[in-house]
Amino acid sequence: MIGGTGLENVALLDFRAESIDTPYGRVSVDIGRFGTHDDPIVFMSRHGKGHTVPPHLVNYRANLWALKDLGVRKIIATAAVGSLSSRFKLGDIVLLDQFLDFTKSRPQTFYEGGEQGVLHVDMTEPYCKSVQAVIREAGESLGVSLEDGATYVCTEGPRFETPAEIRMYQILGGECVGMTSVPEVILARECGMCYASIGMVTNEAAGIANHPLTHKEVVESLQAAGKTVAGLIQEAFRILRHEQDCRCQMGNAEVGKF
Repeated sequence: MIGGTGLENVALLDFRAESIDTPYGRVSVDIGRFGTHDDPIVFMSRHGKGHTVPPHLVNYRANLWALKDLGVRKIIATAAVGSLSSRFKLGDIVLLDQFLDFTKSRPQTFYEGGEQGVLHVDMTEPYCKSVQAVIREAGESLGVSLEDGATYVCTEGPRFETPAEIRMYQILGGECVGMTSVPEVILARECGMCYASIGMVTNEAAGIANHPLTHKEVVESLQAAGKTVAGLIQEAFRILRHEQDCRCQMGNAEVGKF
């Protein structure tokens, strides 16, 4: 599980902290379990303890490499998103389906030529349909309403977007906006891991909202939805199975690494 601000309500039992050395740096995670769920769960705080790392400086390659080293095959991530669409309201929980990448300076691959090789990874279905089905099943079990099929715009951050940028994203088909899903979702595919992301609508984007955007507003909205999303995640992990029954595991077959 990869989470950020707002997931304080996710409580791992019998957890231990662990540090993993990767070619890209050291990563800290918590490993524990949910309730009677016997399989270990790895929790990674995307922005570090106390939300100290801004989105453009997250060490995405180290994070995903560490998860692969730990034997993780399936990832459920969470993300705060701003709404660009009339169908997504404040407090809605959405499943991301496609993305538009407007990041600028983030390394997006483990394969940079030379001995590493080159990989043109398939992104036809960026977010794993199999894991999404489990999240939907968990939502139905708990009576949690999920909005489906969201096109996510990933911006560089850490600033919020201008109204002109928001209008452009809307014209291009964007429905929600955030700062973290890319390159996380790409690197997960390169590692052959399943990846699905739950978006929590925390604000209306610039030019839609009639007030200035603040991080405080985002945090307060996340806290309001936190218990619901925490329960959804715990139920999803109760249902989730380690075995992969999709094509995500073939993401790096072209080069045969990992």
